Amino acid sequence: MSRKVDYKKDFKTLYLPGTTPEVVKVPSMPFIAVDGSGDPNGEAFAKATEALYSLSYAVKMSYRSDDVPDGYYEYTVFPLEGVWDLLDRSKPATDKNNLKYTIMIRQPDFLTVQGFKRFLEGTKRKKPNPFLEQARFEQIADGLSCQMMHIGSFDDEPASFARMEAFCTEHGFIRASKLHREIYLSDPRKTEPARLKTVLRFSVIKGDGRTGENE
Repeated sequence: MSRKVDYKKDFKTLYLPGTTPEVVKVPSMPFIAVDGSGDPNGEAFAKATEALYSLSYAVKMSYRSDDVPDGYYEYTVFPLEGVWDLLDRSKPATDKNNLKYTIMIRQPDFLTVQGFKRFLEGTKRKKPNPFLEQARFEQIADGLSCQMMHIGSFDDEPASFARMEAFCTEHGFIRASKLHREIYLSDPRKTEPARLKTVLRFSVIKGDGRTGENE
């Protein structure tokens, strides 16, 4: 591509949905991901996030190296995302120490498994981080999903999820699981809680049991 790829413009449907629920089909995309658990306000989550950004910027800045990846194009680094679950479903979802997550950052299409391994080894040397040992490269497809833009505190997300589930019920969709994805478009260190923008998404199936994969 001759122009810079910007996820806010080129993938607007996936990263800038409206504030009302909608159902979309999310394609398979390449990610670098790290698993973890516990309070996302803790040091472990921060270090895991740091590892993901170190790798992602190593890929982005590779055009300055002597070994530029085949097919390289300019792009904006994608935002941090997280898929969330509970360690123990008998405990309340408000217990942050009971959270289980996979955090990830989408990568450009030119990144290959071999390229990832090269960037991983280089990042380990330049920016050591224990969570780099857990980083993996994989294709992830959410498939048919309900999503919306949540504006406000993370603690207020349940109200938005309730709207999404009501929308699904009204339009003949069923939530596929309790897992959900969050895409963080704001930096919580620099943004007031009331102004935080987070894409919320969960997988759905049609009321007739179809996933929409072959449609």
